[in-house]
Amino acid sequence: MAFAWFVGFVGHVIPLFESTNLIDGTCYTWSFFHSHVHLVIYLAWYFVSFYVIILIIFIYCYGRILIAIRRQARVMASHGAHASSTSQTQSHQIQTNVIKTMIIVSAFYAIAWLPANVYYLLNMMDSRLTYMNSLWYASMFVAFLYTCANPFIYATKFDPVRRVLIDMIPCKKTSVQPTEFQMTPVRTGGSSEPKRY
Repeated sequence: MAFAWFVGFVGHVIPLFESTNLIDGTCYTWSFFHSHVHLVIYLAWYFVSFYVIILIIFIYCYGRILIAIRRQARVMASHGAHASSTSQTQSHQIQTNVIKTMIIVSAFYAIAWLPANVYYLLNMMDSRLTYMNSLWYASMFVAFLYTCANPFIYATKFDPVRRVLIDMIPCKKTSVQPTEFQMTPVRTGGSSEPKRY
């Protein structure tokens, strides 16, 4: 978490100081790089760092999850002389589920964040574009739609997450109702008091 905050801060503040200029009492930001080469290097770094590497991390992490699931399935199969068809089917379903989730999350990220990143790159190259443009708002809406929809993707496509979320819903839990019973006094030796154990 600290790394994400640090990279986001440094990735925007340092170039902001580099590209800010004061002309006739007016501050112009993101308008002046010392050279066109500096601008191109920054834009390439930004796109790779905040778009391409994120996609690579998605694919790498889901690939590692898939490798772990396959390894676990092989271990479980080696413990039994013949693995039951039910366990093989379940293992195959889990692997398919992980692959589907990886594809949906990665593709949705790629599609949702591409317009915002492209608009940012175009804005940096042509200062006539502004962030007040309706295209900017539309691209940011789609990008944040991904952020809001991401938990629902996991909730619907990834069984372990779905089970945890269902357990968190209070109305879905089956509560244990106490059974009613009546205490009757036990008489011993003519006493009317209940016997205590």
